[in-house]
Amino acid sequence: MECVNGSLVREFVFLGFSSLAGLQRLLFAVFLVVYLFTLGTNAIISTVVLDRALHTPMYFFLAVLSCFETCYTFVIVPKMLVDLLAQKKAISFLGCAIQMFSFLFLGCSHSFLLAAMGYDRYVAICDPLRYTVLMGHGVCVGLVAAACACGFTVAQIITSLVFHLPFHSSNQLHHFFCDISPVLKVASHHTHFSQIVIIMLCALVLIIPLLLILVSYICIISAILQFPSTLGRYKAFSTCASHLIIVIVHYGCASFIYLRLKSNYSSSQDALISVSYTILTPLFNPMIYSLRNKEFTSALQRVVGRTICLS
Repeated sequence: MECVNGSLVREFVFLGFSSLAGLQRLLFAVFLVVYLFTLGTNAIISTVVLDRALHTPMYFFLAVLSCFETCYTFVIVPKMLVDLLAQKKAISFLGCAIQMFSFLFLGCSHSFLLAAMGYDRYVAICDPLRYTVLMGHGVCVGLVAAACACGFTVAQIITSLVFHLPFHSSNQLHHFFCDISPVLKVASHHTHFSQIVIIMLCALVLIIPLLLILVSYICIISAILQFPSTLGRYKAFSTCASHLIIVIVHYGCASFIYLRLKSNYSSSQDALISVSYTILTPLFNPMIYSLRNKEFTSALQRVVGRTICLS
């Protein structure tokens, strides 16, 4: 923190919804309902733990993905809900750094986990006879640990670079949480080196997993096209459809936010996109992955039935 005119920057003030002052109570009610539904739909993934039929690599990754999404909504949404009802929407300097680190850690880990899930689909379709060997429990845990390690490293580097900058010209963030672009915008000055490093790290987090996913799906499509039956090809494609939808949404939103030049920065656009991937995407992901899956629906019915019988 920089000392200028005898004062320290001790907090940041969020201005993300300042233009919607008359609608903030309505937004609070809407976002609260959506958030509760999000927690409910992600809690459904506990079915994976309770039903042995779902103890497979695909559902293991799904459960971990659900945990990541639940955690990063918890990092952002409760604070946003409180701010919608508060007169002063502020966060401490340390709290802002912690929020940014936590969000980046979970978001980056999410990206690498999607790549691991792409590899899982590749093995299941292209090498099904060795699936249980290549995707054993140790391998799955190792892939999740590697995703978390990559996410932790990137989040630590970016957060350190951002919060070692001086902040004394302004403490007003045109956003509703401590994301990279809004915080950089209020920094008094920052070197091109820091900005280039941050952009490169964001690009690597997005581009490397996306390239791995593309390679996986090139191999998957090549294998599926060789299937003799149309029904077999349809079933194989359907097992990948959910993953592809989530990949498109995740990388589309993230690329729009983090892979643009500073001159193209738009606070209102970023806030709108951020609402989608911090509130709406975690709500729909479990539905896309699980509730449209007949195997998962059957398992959920068995778990609910056993719970009712026990009660």
